[in-house]
Amino acid sequence: MSAGDPLPASAGGARRAAPRGLLAVQAPLPGGAGLKLAALAFLLPFAAWCVISYVPFVWHPLVRVLDPGDTTVPGAYAYVAQGQLVEREVFERRNLELSQAGERLARGERANPIFLPAPHEVGRALYTAFTTPPQRTGDYWLHESLLQSCKVIFWGFFYAALLGVPLGVLCGAFALFSRLVEPFVDFIRYMPAPVFGALAVAVLGLGDAPKIAIIFIGVFFQMVLVVANTVRSVDPALLHAAQTLGARPRQLVAHVVIPAALPALFRDLRLLIGCAWTYLVVAELIGEKSGLSAFLYQQQRYRNFANVVAGIVMIGLIGLATDQLLALVGRYLFPWETGNTALARWARGLRRRLRAPERRAARPGVEAPALAPRLQGDPR
Repeated sequence: MSAGDPLPASAGGARRAAPRGLLAVQAPLPGGAGLKLAALAFLLPFAAWCVISYVPFVWHPLVRVLDPGDTTVPGAYAYVAQGQLVEREVFERRNLELSQAGERLARGERANPIFLPAPHEVGRALYTAFTTPPQRTGDYWLHESLLQSCKVIFWGFFYAALLGVPLGVLCGAFALFSRLVEPFVDFIRYMPAPVFGALAVAVLGLGDAPKIAIIFIGVFFQMVLVVANTVRSVDPALLHAAQTLGARPRQLVAHVVIPAALPALFRDLRLLIGCAWTYLVVAELIGEKSGLSAFLYQQQRYRNFANVVAGIVMIGLIGLATDQLLALVGRYLFPWETGNTALARWARGLRRRLRAPERRAARPGVEAPALAPRLQGDPR
């Protein structure tokens, strides 16, 4: 074999080309396929929704009455009225009654149930919900309900992270804390957070405090265990290397464990924010109804299901926007994992600019040439 011949695939040190394609195992997608697939993730469900809503023969089990026909004709189905949604069997039997009486037949169009509004109805509801005043005096506007829900989510998750992350790090780093804390935490996390609603109202009142408490209970105990398991997954070789250099337990945690686990901890918090949103609807119905849950409950009572679906879509949009914003921030926060050092370079440049005046002041010889003419009696 000459020096220029390629090595066989079985030769030591040789490496086959990584498979490329949409179905390559644990391999990045080629080109811009990722963005296209992400768009399809939303377009396909939306297309299915449009087909169900606008194509009559797909489903449409009801009939919307456009003209009830001759309303003077008595019968078992004489209650059919204009604009009413009735089953197709009812509509056909009413027309049978009218045809037997020789009167004008009813007209209608096939329609879906009221709880499945069409996309254009939901889009109109998203707009009008922000511009139409509440139907009852004292009810909240949608943007007020939205801000109140975001406040409950923020404080509930903030308090859970403030206590859960440090406790989880201790449990993951030290077996002492793991044995002391995790059994009880594991016991509590199987209890549904809403069962504490009555106690939360009795202790904290009817305001936002019991709602924040429910979010806290639903997230905190899960967070402790998730963070502890993430900390335990740190490469032991890093700990052994630091111990060889003489690092103490406190230094191991502060300078090895936390930096190594920080990117994974950030991803854990992103996922746990979703858990907080799942408890929101139940939490806001505890005590005095408030926030988006009160808005959805109110619209359900009025049978405005387009507003109900619009509120559900809004919760999903807020959650998705929050997650994508955190994902974008994470690409810049951990350059040792992502390789993106833009934020680190910007921070170093800012630190140099802030310290530049101090450095110039610390070097007395820099100002000497400017002061020398004056010290020598120069008229300048």
